[in-house]
Amino acid sequence: MIEGQEGVTWDDWVALASACEEHGVEALFRSDHYISWFDESRRVLDAWATIAGLAARTTKLELGTLVSPATFRHPSVLARSAATADEISGGRVTLGMGAGWQDREHRAYGFEFGTARERVARLGEQLEIVHDLLREDRVDFEGTYYRLEGAPGFHRPDLTILVGGSAKPGTAGPAVRFANEYNTLFGTFDEVRDRKQALDEACERGERDPSTLRYSLMAPCVIGRDEREVLASARRIGTRFGRDPQEVLERYGDGPVGTIAEAAERLKQIEEIGYERVMLQHLVHDDLETVALIGRELAPAVA
Repeated sequence: MIEGQEGVTWDDWVALASACEEHGVEALFRSDHYISWFDESRRVLDAWATIAGLAARTTKLELGTLVSPATFRHPSVLARSAATADEISGGRVTLGMGAGWQDREHRAYGFEFGTARERVARLGEQLEIVHDLLREDRVDFEGTYYRLEGAPGFHRPDLTILVGGSAKPGTAGPAVRFANEYNTLFGTFDEVRDRKQALDEACERGERDPSTLRYSLMAPCVIGRDEREVLASARRIGTRFGRDPQEVLERYGDGPVGTIAEAAERLKQIEEIGYERVMLQHLVHDDLETVALIGRELAPAVA
């Protein structure tokens, strides 16, 4: 998972996607933001234009957003963008959706932000509309934020819809109704265990078998073959974001951080809780050696 707002150029994206395919990394996800929250001079390419371009440049890599805020696009525009990229890729796209959270980028570019309650309600309507546009021949919808009248569908019924959130009712409820996958941010093992339980309970309330909703995590990744390489990785992240390397290790230390064996053990613990996959947040996007390490050594160690 790449933070696309941190100065990732098109050449960088092509190099990342090529490294993933070469070394056996199965998926490449990106954030969907308009501004870096560390350095606003960093260039930002549009998430869905980037994914569509990479869809044409790759052959087996899954591509997706983690996640697209409901505040940025009308759901018809978002669904059509995802459907287009999915067709270009031959069915390798995941549409990740969330409520949006960064106030500054909304004020900067004139997006309506609203309260958290309003953003979550907007997301609920978007999920239903996107789900139906991808799967139905014609869609009518009447809600607080959107209205559709006899809209022809986009004919991509197998496109995966992912919802990102903290497993609270505002996102969990709509996800149970309309999503294939729910993704939450790694904090501690106790937190992700509680979120798994909350999602199970939401499925039960919605009369859905929890095993039909895929649970996933997004977790920062700081890895190396030995302690020296781990510290070097932390140093690269610290340089990029103005942090001390030890602070980086302490901040992310409960997740997939450390040597390959240590990170693999933590990923196995996450799997035991009930999560099926982890999107590893790779914060230094031009570090292709770590991409290769993930594919060649970490993934096999977990498998």
